[in-house]
Amino acid sequence: MSLRTYEEARPWVRSIKTRVESRQMPPWHIDRNVGIQEFKNNRALPDVDIQTLVAWVDAGAPRGNPADMPAQRQFGDDDSWAIGKPDLVVRFPKYKVPVAGPDLFPNLVAPTGLTEDRYVRAIETRPVGLSSRRVVHHAVTFMLDQMPDAPTGVAPDSSLADAELIVEYASGKAPEIYPENSGVLLKAGSALLLNSHLHSVGEETDADVEVGFLLYPKGQVPKSIRYSTHHGDPAPNPLDSLDIPAGTVARVDGYTLHTKPGKIIAWQPHMHIRGKYQCFELIYPGNPSNVMKRETINCANWDYNWHSVYNYKDDVAPLVPAGTVIHIVSWHDNSAANRNNPDPQNWVGYGDRTVDEMGFSWIGWIDLTQEEYEKELADRVARRKAGKTTTQQQQQQQD
Repeated sequence: MSLRTYEEARPWVRSIKTRVESRQMPPWHIDRNVGIQEFKNNRALPDVDIQTLVAWVDAGAPRGNPADMPAQRQFGDDDSWAIGKPDLVVRFPKYKVPVAGPDLFPNLVAPTGLTEDRYVRAIETRPVGLSSRRVVHHAVTFMLDQMPDAPTGVAPDSSLADAELIVEYASGKAPEIYPENSGVLLKAGSALLLNSHLHSVGEETDADVEVGFLLYPKGQVPKSIRYSTHHGDPAPNPLDSLDIPAGTVARVDGYTLHTKPGKIIAWQPHMHIRGKYQCFELIYPGNPSNVMKRETINCANWDYNWHSVYNYKDDVAPLVPAGTVIHIVSWHDNSAANRNNPDPQNWVGYGDRTVDEMGFSWIGWIDLTQEEYEKELADRVARRKAGKTTTQQQQQQQD
């Protein structure tokens, strides 16, 4: 639906009220009753704005005085970059997706064209054009030290063995923008491999994908390398990790050990169309009495159309001591109550296809030395104590 003008929005007001009141739109699925709530680029509407919209609809959605209307907002076109003009764009070979057939998983390759090492401060992956967006389920970008022998632009799966993860894209995902003085390395003479997942939509379509990068100035090396990997896959062998009986809501748990101290800067849940809810918990190493502390960092409802990255504000980003276990809990709804469920009468397991399931999180983090970890932890404790003292003084003054 278009919401640019009153005439376009008016027929949809009841739907607007329902989606806004239930916090389905704007898409921000963090559970507001659990864990950290301070994020960068939070799309959620404040309560007062929701109340204003609901009251307007309940009053009959009056138009108001046209003389008070602000100038029409100008939007970029569908092919504009959300990160601004990239310093580097790598476009992969087009891949023909047939009218119908099984899901396809080609490894598309293209050279970066870099003649020297460069560090990345933001990345945006985008299917080019509406038709391409319809067929691209996900696209994970890896780096290879050099361009592989792939005359047709498609590399064998064996190429992934030596590939280094750069960034993941799935439907509805915004660009990844890294914290100040952190980034990812693109090597001179390297190539990119796009491990893609394509799905037929009833007409022959070209899958056309490009990746744009904002780079640090030549020669500048950021202080920290930003990592992003699977966390919480429920079993060492993913094919054995999910067991979701027909007609049920099933829970799965996965654990990942961090052997170094670090700071978690982003959380991105990942499931497929039966996904319902996911939680992210830290299990800290035991203290001298061997008592382990568990802390739920966040939980989120799941909407397959919005693979959102939740970027923590710098002063609340979780600090992780060496030996911490990241625990991911996923719930999948394989019942008829899930309106997106294509077949509630059949068992579902792990798989790459859209009709299969997954249950893990992408975790973005940077490593810290033990000294950096201890210093940042002490600084946070001091700030919290100072904040409590200020609050107590203000209360005393009011009394």
